Amino acid sequence: MREWLNWPQFPKQSAKRKAGDLYGMVVAAARQPAFYGPGRVADTPEGRFELIALHLFLLAERLTSDKPEGEDLARHLIEAFVTDMDDCMREMGVGDLTVPKRVKRAAAVFYERSGDYRNALATDPRAASSGGDPLSCVIAAALQDAPQQTAFSAGMADYMRANHAAFKRASYAGVAAGKTSFVPASLAAA
Repeated sequence: MREWLNWPQFPKQSAKRKAGDLYGMVVAAARQPAFYGPGRVADTPEGRFELIALHLFLLAERLTSDKPEGEDLARHLIEAFVTDMDDCMREMGVGDLTVPKRVKRAAAVFYERSGDYRNALATDPRAASSGGDPLSCVIAAALQDAPQQTAFSAGMADYMRANHAAFKRASYAGVAAGKTSFVPASLAAA
């Protein structure tokens, strides 16, 4: 047999490629039809962005809990999101000089939402004040739902908690390989 057949195998999929695959999973989860329509999220660029940010937060939050490998993969995942935002804005006809500013703003909004979601998830909804479930209120504000909690934002809070718990139980290897997926959107549509 020729020597070149005995070369070492190629290394496993790079973090950047894994992140691209995981980002595809995020977008697919965010585009589930159950999230869109009357009394739900508007099927607009802004509405789609908010749902992508919500799902991206859930996955990135799980990945970062495994240091340092998970943090590296989460960073690549967020880079895939930023690249997608850049591409989408250019496809929508946003001027070349404006795109970087808008992408920077989209990234800032994502990090702001992530902090809000993280804090709200850490709060027990039963211990919350009379203002209602903090996570439901944060979701309602992000999705530009009614100022007060609605059935949809409450369903989305349940959906986020279910995904957060499922990802927390899953192994890092399973999550990183895309073998752990988001729970069905029907939970949010209730």
